[in-house]
Amino acid sequence: MEMAGLPPWPAQEENGLKNHTIRVGTRKSQLARIQTDSVVQMLQERHPHLCFEIVAMSTTGDKILDTALSKIGEKSLFTKELENALERNEVDLVVHSLKDLPTTLPPGFTIGAICKRENPHDAVVFHPKYSGKTLDSLPDKSVIGTSSLRRAAQLKRKFPQLEFRDIRGNLNTRLRKLDEKDDFSAIILAAAGLRRMGWDSRIGQILSPADCLYAVGQGALAVEVRAKDREILELVSVLHDRETVLRCIAERAFMKRLEGGCSVPVAVSTTVKDSQLYLTGAVYSLDGAESLRETMQAGVDFPQEVAEGPDDDLQHVGISAQTVPGRAQRAAQKLGMELADLLLTQGAGQILTVARQLNEARA
Repeated sequence: MEMAGLPPWPAQEENGLKNHTIRVGTRKSQLARIQTDSVVQMLQERHPHLCFEIVAMSTTGDKILDTALSKIGEKSLFTKELENALERNEVDLVVHSLKDLPTTLPPGFTIGAICKRENPHDAVVFHPKYSGKTLDSLPDKSVIGTSSLRRAAQLKRKFPQLEFRDIRGNLNTRLRKLDEKDDFSAIILAAAGLRRMGWDSRIGQILSPADCLYAVGQGALAVEVRAKDREILELVSVLHDRETVLRCIAERAFMKRLEGGCSVPVAVSTTVKDSQLYLTGAVYSLDGAESLRETMQAGVDFPQEVAEGPDDDLQHVGISAQTVPGRAQRAAQKLGMELADLLLTQGAGQILTVARQLNEARA
C-alpha cells in the first residue's frame, strides 16, 4: 500500500538500521495492542526492509484498577514503565495515546511522531435497555459512569438531572460492567478507542463540543523515542500528520500553561480551517458550577523552512516535528499559551486550585 505525501526514506539511514530489529514498546491492553499494531503496520509499509518486534508490558495505570485515575496523583500512570524500557535501550520506540503523555516529558525523551487523529470526541455507550436513547432522554437520576473529572464536570453542568459515578478498568471491563449489571444507565468513553476496537455499533451518541469538550491530545497516537536517537527519529517522522501536530501542540501548550492534568477539569477543542487554527479551551470546578471558556485563533500557513541541523533539539511541548514548518509550530504553541493566559486573567487559577484541593480531599 502506497502512503501518499510521505517523503522518500534516506537510503543511508535505512542501511544503518536494516540489520537491527526495531523493538516497539506498548501496554498490554487490547486497545494498546491494536493501536501499536496500526503504527507498526504504517512503519512496515514505509520501510519494508526493516524488522519490527512488539514488546508489551504492564504499567502502573493498568495495575491500579480500583481507584479513579484523578485520585492517584501520578502524572505518568500509563507511561513510566515504557519510558524506563526506552531509557534502558530495551525498546527503540514506544506507542502511546497522546492524552496519556504529560506536557513535560522526562529529560532525554521526545515525541517523534503524532499520527493522523481519529475522532477526538467523547461517546456515550448505553445499557442495552436504554438502546436508542440520548443523555437528554434518560430517566432522571440515571447513573452515568466516568472516572474523568473533565467529563463529569461538563456533563453535570449540561445534564443536572443525571448522576455521575466513577468507573475504572479497560474498555472491555467497563463495557462488561455496563452490560452485566444495572449499576449504570450509560458510560462515557472516547469515540476513538471504541472505533479502533471495532465497536462503532455501541456508540449511542457522540458528544459535540457544545456538550463536552475533549481531553488534550484525545484521539491521537504518539510515538515516543530517545531524543538523541537520530536514526529512530528519522524513521518515525514520516508518520507526522501536520494538522494533528499543530492542533496538539496548541492543546498541550494550553494545558501546560494552566498546569493541568487528569486531577483537574481542563478541556479543549481544535479545528483548522482556511489556514487558521482555532482553539477553544475551558476550565471547570469539579461540580461544573463554575466555568471559564474562550476561543482564540492563529494563522498557521507557513512554508517549510530549510531543515535545521541534526544537532537542533527543537521541541514544542515535548514534540519534535521537523517535517512541520517551525513557524507554524511556534504559532500553535503561542496560541495555546495566550488562551491559557486569557483564562488565568479571568480566574482560572483559582478554579483549578480549588478543584485540585477538593479532588485530593476525596482521595
